[in-house]
Amino acid sequence: MASAKDVLKRIKDEEIEWVDLRFTDPKGKWQHLTMVASILGEDELEDGLMFDGSSIEGWKAINESDMILKPDLDAVYVDPFSATPMLILFCDIVEPSTGDLYARDPRSTAKRAEAFVKSAGFGDTVYVGPEAEFFMFDDVKFYDGYEGNGFKLDDIELPGNSNREYDTGNLAHRPRAKGGYFPVAPVDSAVDIRGEMVTTMLEMGLPCDKHHHEVAAAQHELGLTFGTLVQTADRMQIYKYVVHMVAQAYGKTATFMPKPIMKDNGSGMHTHISIWDKGNPLFAGNGYAGLSDMCLYFIGGVIKHAKALNAFTNPTTNSYKRLVPGYEAPVLLAYSARNRSASCRIPYGAGDKAKRVEFRFPDAMANPYLCYASLLMAGLDGIKNKIHPGEAMDKNLYDLPPAELAEVPTVCGSLREALDALQADHAFLLEGGVFTVDQIESYLELKWPEVLRWETTPSAVEFDMYYSA
Repeated sequence: MASAKDVLKRIKDEEIEWVDLRFTDPKGKWQHLTMVASILGEDELEDGLMFDGSSIEGWKAINESDMILKPDLDAVYVDPFSATPMLILFCDIVEPSTGDLYARDPRSTAKRAEAFVKSAGFGDTVYVGPEAEFFMFDDVKFYDGYEGNGFKLDDIELPGNSNREYDTGNLAHRPRAKGGYFPVAPVDSAVDIRGEMVTTMLEMGLPCDKHHHEVAAAQHELGLTFGTLVQTADRMQIYKYVVHMVAQAYGKTATFMPKPIMKDNGSGMHTHISIWDKGNPLFAGNGYAGLSDMCLYFIGGVIKHAKALNAFTNPTTNSYKRLVPGYEAPVLLAYSARNRSASCRIPYGAGDKAKRVEFRFPDAMANPYLCYASLLMAGLDGIKNKIHPGEAMDKNLYDLPPAELAEVPTVCGSLREALDALQADHAFLLEGGVFTVDQIESYLELKWPEVLRWETTPSAVEFDMYYSA
């Protein structure tokens, strides 16, 4: 455990000029407050600093705005993009009146989830490994006004640029639709950009193992390996930050929107989870694909509560443009050791220490703290109530006859459905005080305007289909 003295010594030894206090809002966006390093002492680092929480969407009202930003001294990183030396300190939000972690703070929710695993006797460690995909473009334009709306994307890799006039000539090497997985350069135009992203994260202390092009043109993925739940959620915030900043340095723009392009694959955040106790992998056993009953019950809990989970794992209207059949989208709630069309996959051939479940429906627009914590709580509910997921489905689910396909449950088809599901099914999240009713109600209140704005906005597609009808 690091101490305030350790951090102050580092500030002095490394001649740090700024300390950036960072926290995550309910929607998942990283926020920050930059302090002059020399004014921070042990008291500020140990007790935290007051700030106005009323300006953060989904948090306090103006009459109860004072809150404490409390640094987690074990989550300290150097910011590689600052012009002068700067430390990033991850912070929890604390209620000044009680000294308790704030119920609506996502990072605090994830901490409570980890603590609940231990206190309820499920195990002592939860490991999470995310696979977050993203797109990079050269140019993005969009507008939404009284007189209309629209957007336009451009990137050197987009197939539509095969006939474009370039000043330097059109060099022609680019992926076709669904053809990006994964030819070498020059078809893959972003090898060096992704390499710099991974190198930057390695220098910051994150465990990374690879990078590669993804299926769609202009789509990419970096290999961030597993860690404990809160630790991995922290790393995912750094992952997004590094992707955005390195892309910008190369004159490109990155997005974690799940479905920016209609006619190609969308971006997900496949999430691997396992529970351990005293160094033993509790998901390993003698059942299907080497799984324990505990693991099967965990899968059963996630499948049972999947529609409510979608409110956290797929929290945007755009998320549901990815979750449709035909684009490798994991819409069907089944599990399999070999079948990537199933939403719950068991990595095939993994030894006991690597035994885990991969949930394939989340996307990287999710707040990582709420996403991982809610998946965990659903799985724990499955263990507690011994919810068996039924038989595994090792065949291609998209080729099932209609009658058989109708028997397989699915994830939500819209954000509206997900919010309704969360409203109806959230008791499992309240176990151990991990989530609270107030927190869930405030989250729903935050998300419903997005649904209303989307559902009441005409689009170019509707004009094309209906204007002359």
